Amino acid sequence: MKLKTVSSIPSSGWPTIPEQALTPGCGKMASLDRVKVLVLGDSGVGKSSLVHLLCQNQVLGNPSWTVGCSVDVRVHDYKEGTPEEKTYYIELWDVGGSVGSASSVKSTRAVFYNSVNGIILVHDLTNKKSSQNLYRWSLEALNRDLVPTGVLVTNGDYDREQFADNQIPLLVIGTKLDQIHETKRHEVLTRTAFLAEDFNAEEINLDCTNPRYLAAGSSNAVKLSRFFDKVIEKRYFLREGNQIPGFPDRKRFGGGTLKSLHYD
Repeated sequence: MKLKTVSSIPSSGWPTIPEQALTPGCGKMASLDRVKVLVLGDSGVGKSSLVHLLCQNQVLGNPSWTVGCSVDVRVHDYKEGTPEEKTYYIELWDVGGSVGSASSVKSTRAVFYNSVNGIILVHDLTNKKSSQNLYRWSLEALNRDLVPTGVLVTNGDYDREQFADNQIPLLVIGTKLDQIHETKRHEVLTRTAFLAEDFNAEEINLDCTNPRYLAAGSSNAVKLSRFFDKVIEKRYFLREGNQIPGFPDRKRFGGGTLKSLHYD
């Protein structure tokens, strides 16, 4: 499997949108407001395939490991079909690496956690450990990972009170649903439902090789749109111009390239 190198990210903390990435006839879209959403989870769970599906509305033909961070963009209509409808950029930051990385690696990865407006936690439905590791990923992203490297964090160690002041919207997505045997499906989906409840988040379970799981009008598409709406509300309407409590500002990271753009 090929390695995918880190996308370049300018010193402003936002990737630059190339002219050719804009939808024809929509040159003014470059001035759209943006929100930043982290996509976190163990290597191999399908984060890159998920992001590609979300941003391109098509299956990723040749998935590769992400080294550093890869940034893709989706265009979302906030409160679509209402008088308040407005178009925003949703930047999806696919962060690579392992949750059990050494502190120096986590410190480097932390630069991607600056000024985040939402988090998508991704796990492999066929891999229980990847589900358990979401607790550790959430702790790391929220700058509260005080557990020594190599120690597995489970829901038994996850105290909801630690996140009482966290207002960052979360969404839990389980991948590889097609690989769950019918006899095991109820057990697995029950477990993931409790997982989402721990994060006070909605859940979506899908197969990244089948776009119909996110087809317009489907329950998954509605959940996704509702999540993006919530991210936008928290960023632009709840506390205008203020940093969300529980997510401190971090040092900016320099360098980067934008990969793609998708319009809902």
